Amino acid sequence: MSSGKGGELIPSSSELDLDRPNIEDYLPSGSSIHEPLGKLRLCDLLDISPTLTEAAGAIVDDSFTRCFKSNPPEPWNWNVYLFPLWCCGVVIRYLILFPVRLAIELLESNIELFTACNVYAPDLVGSLYFLFQRALVELICSFFVASWTGVINYHGPRPSMRPKQVFVANHTSMIDFIILEQMSSFAVIMQKHPGWVGLLQSTILESVGCIWFNRTEAKDRETVTKKLREHSQGVDNNPLLIFPEGTCVNNQYSVMFKKGAFELGCTICPIAIKYNKIFVDAFWNSRKQSFTMHLLQLMTSWAVVCDVWYLEPQNLRPDETPIEFAERIRDIISVRAGLKKVPWDGYLKYSRPSPKHRERK
Repeated sequence: MSSGKGGELIPSSSELDLDRPNIEDYLPSGSSIHEPLGKLRLCDLLDISPTLTEAAGAIVDDSFTRCFKSNPPEPWNWNVYLFPLWCCGVVIRYLILFPVRLAIELLESNIELFTACNVYAPDLVGSLYFLFQRALVELICSFFVASWTGVINYHGPRPSMRPKQVFVANHTSMIDFIILEQMSSFAVIMQKHPGWVGLLQSTILESVGCIWFNRTEAKDRETVTKKLREHSQGVDNNPLLIFPEGTCVNNQYSVMFKKGAFELGCTICPIAIKYNKIFVDAFWNSRKQSFTMHLLQLMTSWAVVCDVWYLEPQNLRPDETPIEFAERIRDIISVRAGLKKVPWDGYLKYSRPSPKHRERK
């Protein structure tokens, strides 16, 4: 670990490569295999062509796939002494804790319904209505966290409402927003979802200034950029919250940050989120699991344990480009949360590499 400009910690290249497997470990040694003289072995074939060596290394060191792979806790109910305790835990979690948490979730749903219909605020106007909506959204998120028995440790000063200020955080699940929103109201930039999540987005969350987009629509990007600039200049607007990775990563790695948030000319406030997997893996793999099933997984666990760090605000340096600024912020978040940086674009999770990348390779 070394110290860069401004005193921030920057992981050395040797530390970033600790997770990289050595392809030679996957090749058979000469003493372990007895083959006829003159027979071509894999290690000889790889020595012939650097391209083959690189291809084999990519198969062994698939750091992109590992960014989106769930890592559940190791099973501990493997013997006759521990198995009865595990069975007792299943009974407690599913027959006692889950019904209580479900009741909390149903209560939260009623609050959402009243908020959507504005039942309690027909005569509130101006700043009173704004404060009322903020308080209700924070209350709803608090009920969500309670339904998982969330144990959240917040470190650093609480966010405040200031113009030209943007908060950015690493992204593991949609519950990242819920955990941050219960502490302070943010206007989040988020993918538009279908179903009941989409209903919440178009009713409850729009009241605090959240902005939605569809990553498959090119026109949405221009619209969102315009809305970001307008929102960031507002004095009374909720602070912007952006997840610049653009997709959920498994809380062990950090993929490339999109530069959009770093081109607004605003102060960037990094937030590092780290989940403890002692009870449950909070990573949401949206390609394999719906958000409803993800919530059920959290609600049937013992607890969701998480640490949140509000880090020192950063500004663009005179000799720095937005891309370099984004990379510096990623360094700060990765070091604080203990994440391994990888040079991948998270959007490759949803699409094939572009032809120009393949041509350049």
